[in-house]
Amino acid sequence: MASRLGTIESVSNAKGSEASERTIVVAGLPVGCLRDQLLAKVVKIYFQDPKIEGGDVENVIYPTRTKGVAYVTFKEKTVAANVIRKRKHRLERKEIRAQLTVSGFSEQVFCAVNAILDLSVFQNQVILENLIRDLKKKIPTLCFSPLEANGRISVQGSFLAIKQLRESLLLQAIDLSGKKTPSSSEEKNCSRPSPRRSKQGHHAPLESLWTLVPETTRNGETLVLDTDVFLYLKFRCKYYESTLKECKVLSQEIVDGDITTICLKNAQGGSQPHDAKQVKQLLEGYAHSLQRDLRKETLVLEGMENGEKRALRLACEKLQVRYPKVLVNCYRTHIDIIGSSSDTYLFKKQVRKLTG
Repeated sequence: MASRLGTIESVSNAKGSEASERTIVVAGLPVGCLRDQLLAKVVKIYFQDPKIEGGDVENVIYPTRTKGVAYVTFKEKTVAANVIRKRKHRLERKEIRAQLTVSGFSEQVFCAVNAILDLSVFQNQVILENLIRDLKKKIPTLCFSPLEANGRISVQGSFLAIKQLRESLLLQAIDLSGKKTPSSSEEKNCSRPSPRRSKQGHHAPLESLWTLVPETTRNGETLVLDTDVFLYLKFRCKYYESTLKECKVLSQEIVDGDITTICLKNAQGGSQPHDAKQVKQLLEGYAHSLQRDLRKETLVLEGMENGEKRALRLACEKLQVRYPKVLVNCYRTHIDIIGSSSDTYLFKKQVRKLTG
């Protein structure tokens, strides 16, 4: 089993108190253009370049579970700090061109989100190339793929940047139509190895998010969260259910990949008409604090024998009693362990101990 967890071990080694300061997360790498080993070499050469204030690279971990994301560990933590401080990184070689997003290893666990936009709804009103150019200027941390002939384009960036993009497109739709038409933005995440299902029982990566929301909830409030943060908020925090109950607000949750949409509406007999709005503000603030504090460890199951997979799942189930503040999400290809930095580290360490 040890050989199966090689990548996880390497990442874990980079998470030591000293090594984590020398490690950066690189998102936005092109997928499928080069062989993995060659792309890792290109990444290493790029971050050793003095022109970007780079330096000696100790290790590059690629590929990882998240497509287009690599971990780079420098020999000196000052080099990592310099590279992070230089906000714009563009990887340009004969074979590839990519705008990279760089962050500290422990800065955010949920560092990379992939979304597919269908901009064809705008094409009769604006020039799509101009719209994309404006979005790039407004949100420079996002990485855009070339625009397809059918008006679709893929985007990668942090959850907060994707959320900002969604809000920008909604405003654009409002400006163009003179009324709220949230269905004008059709961005869906497609990065997870095993797509989560919405409550309607289907997964629609290119379907308008708003069309999944019942008419009766459109007069309420809509809250968009990272799915991992939402799952932790709902299943490990009493705050979520107690806030809804206390304020007499109903919720409908639509889980789709990395993004979860929560539709809030006052229940009949709600004391105040603004309760849904207040709940949105409370949940959003709490979720943002979780996003800063939570860390995620991942056990990759792909390539393992069925017995090995069962052993990992049983170990996680047994340890769950000892770590009540840790959320374990089991999928077909991997297991996510979400909690505080110390809890997730100790939890995974105990899993490895139990499974040998």
